[in-house]
Amino acid sequence: MKVSSERIENSQVVLQVEAEPEEVERSLEEAYRHLVKRADVPGFRKGKAPRAMLERYLGKEALLNEAVERLVPQLYSRAVEEQGIDAIAQPEIEITQTDPVIFKATVPLRPTVELGNYREIRVDPEPVEVAEEEVEKVIEQIRYQHAPWQPAERPIQFGDLVTIDVKGSLEDGSLLDRKDLQYQVLKALPFPVPGFSEQLEGLEKGEEKEFTISFPADYEISHLAGKEYPFRVVVSEIKEKKLPELNDEFAKSLGEGFEDLESLRQRIASNLKAMAEERERRRLEEKVIEAVVELSKVDFPPVLVEWEIDRLIREKEASLEERIKSRGKSGEELREELRPLATRRATVYLVLGKVAEEEKIEVAEAEIEEEVEAIAQEAGERGEELRKFFHSAARQSLEEALLTRKTVKRLVEIASGDEPEIMAEKGGGDGS
Repeated sequence: MKVSSERIENSQVVLQVEAEPEEVERSLEEAYRHLVKRADVPGFRKGKAPRAMLERYLGKEALLNEAVERLVPQLYSRAVEEQGIDAIAQPEIEITQTDPVIFKATVPLRPTVELGNYREIRVDPEPVEVAEEEVEKVIEQIRYQHAPWQPAERPIQFGDLVTIDVKGSLEDGSLLDRKDLQYQVLKALPFPVPGFSEQLEGLEKGEEKEFTISFPADYEISHLAGKEYPFRVVVSEIKEKKLPELNDEFAKSLGEGFEDLESLRQRIASNLKAMAEERERRRLEEKVIEAVVELSKVDFPPVLVEWEIDRLIREKEASLEERIKSRGKSGEELREELRPLATRRATVYLVLGKVAEEEKIEVAEAEIEEEVEAIAQEAGERGEELRKFFHSAARQSLEEALLTRKTVKRLVEIASGDEPEIMAEKGGGDGS
C-alpha cells in the first residue's frame, strides 16, 4: 500500500491510497470465496465453481467491485493508523481508479480552536428599570382578561367576540362551512386567511357580507400562495368586554393574597423587574459570547455542521409551529436554510468548550444531581420519569448544558469585572 496525505482547510486531511497488486489479488480471492457460495453457476454445485468460471458467469467487473468494496475499508484503516490521523467521523471515499486500485479519502479531523485574549473583553451591564407605564399596561391586560363578555348594540370593532355563520371554498375542494362560529376579531389574525378579520370590521348584527381574499404570494403553505378564497359571512351576535372598575376590590378579587390595588402594582412591578433582569442577563451573555467568538480562530470539518443541522431538524419536528413553517420545503432546501444557524451553533459550542478547558471549568456529579432534582420537582407527576431519563440517555447532554452555562457565567463575570478574586489571580492567557 502506498499512501500520501495532504492537510486541507476546514480541519480535514485527504489521503491518496494505492493498493499493491498482491493486496488486490488477496481481496479478489476473498471476494471469489464469498460470491461462489451464493452463485448458481450452471454445471457446478453451489460453492464448487472455479474462479475463472465464476468470473465468466458473473462478469469480471462484479468480482472486482466486491473485492474493492472489501479492500478499501481495510486499506483506509491501515492508512489512518500509519499516518497517525485522529479521525472523528467516517470519511468521504472516492475510488478514482481500479487498475491499479486507487482511492481518495477525505477525513474529518478534530476541530482546532485558538482563543484570543478573552480576558480583555469588557461589557457593561445596563441598568434595569421598570416604568410606571409598563405596570399600568399589565394592569389593563389583567382587567381585560377578567372582564365578562356582554352584548354590544353597535357595529363590529377590533377586539369584539362575534358569532358568525361562515362559508368559503377553494379550487382544490377545501371547504370552510361553520355555523355559530365564535370568532374574536383581532388585527392581522392569520385564521382562516390573513385579512379575514379586517373584512368583519364595521358589520352589524344580522348583516351579511360576501368577499374574496387572496392568500399572500409568499404564504408559508406554498400550494395556497396567491389563491383566491371567496367567503360568505352572516353576523348573528356581537359582544364586547365590560372592564371591571379599577379599585381595591378588583385587586382582592384576583386572589394571590392581594390586599389592595397598591399591593397588586408592587407585585407586577417586581415581576416586570425580574423579567427585565433576565433579559439583560441574556443580552450580556449574547454580547460576551459574540465578542469571544469574534476574537477566536475556529477550524472544524463540515460534518459538524451536518450533525448540527440534523439536531435542528429534530427540534423543528418536535414543534407544530415549526413543522407548519417547514411544510412544502424539500429536505435539501430545509438543510440549506438551517446551515448558517448550524454553523454558528457549532462555532459557539467549540469556542465555549475551549474556554471551559482554559478556565478548568468542570461539572461535579452533585451539580448534575441537583439539576435533575430541580427538573423533576418542576415536572410534578412526570418527575420520576424524568429522573430515570436524565440518569440514563440524557445525562451527558445535561452535563454539557451545565458546563456551557457555567462557562458563559464565567465569561460574563470576567467581562463585567465581577470575577471572583481567586480567578482574577489565576491570570489570563491568549488561550492558544
